[in-house]
Amino acid sequence: MLMGEYLHSIDNKGRLILPAKFREEVGDNFVVTKGLDTCLFVYTKEEWGNLEKKLKQLPLAKADARAFVRFFFSGASELDCDKQGRFLLPANLRDYAKLDKDVVIIGVSSRIEIWSKDAWDAYNSEIGPTVAGIAENLVDLGI
Repeated sequence: MLMGEYLHSIDNKGRLILPAKFREEVGDNFVVTKGLDTCLFVYTKEEWGNLEKKLKQLPLAKADARAFVRFFFSGASELDCDKQGRFLLPANLRDYAKLDKDVVIIGVSSRIEIWSKDAWDAYNSEIGPTVAGIAENLVDLGI
């Protein structure tokens, strides 16, 4: 399970260090794509394969399904870590998530998310006061 929050910086070449705890879980080869909430999603190759199977089952005739699959796959890149645990984030993904220097890398169960520090701070400021209400709504889902 992927969990925790780590603050890192992107170097001037666009490289980012994947925290050692996460490297143990995802390995040195993984998939990064555009995520929701203007962050990046990182998946193990196995988890990406599971997600790909689910997305292939969406009805091609539905415009929303086509748009979501297009969004998710067009932004995807298979990346590798070097011996120092660094990987090069493609410019299009850095631009999408507005990643400049300081980033927050979080574990979210089966995926990793990469946020700009400013966006992560803003998200937490917005969501923090409403978490109790969100939790109440999730009771209906058995959580």
